[in-house]
Amino acid sequence: MVEATQSQRGIMMTNNALKHVLDLREKQGRDLCLRVGVRGGGCSGMSYTMDFEDPGNIQDTDETFDYEGFKVVSDPKSMLYIYGLVLDYSDALIGGGFQFTNPNASQTCGCGTSFSA
Repeated sequence: MVEATQSQRGIMMTNNALKHVLDLREKQGRDLCLRVGVRGGGCSGMSYTMDFEDPGNIQDTDETFDYEGFKVVSDPKSMLYIYGLVLDYSDALIGGGFQFTNPNASQTCGCGTSFSA
């Protein structure tokens, strides 16, 4: 597992997740960071969000984690729910894709993208 160099326990990524995210970013053709967060909704009350973003949109209040020059950012409210999150990626035909392991989740949904805390 690759850990962030700043605030090491904030958001962690496995090597598979980092490799896949970097491949996806390369296809975008520009320098982007990854924003990870939560929003209300989903079967368990909260859903994970994850999308590329221009590094110029990083706010002073955002938590920023550096992975060998690639930045993962999250807003402070989301960090209350996802601190310690491990982001993994599987290329399995069934159940593949990004997987979130959240130590703060008291309940998760079968889809893997929804939780309650």
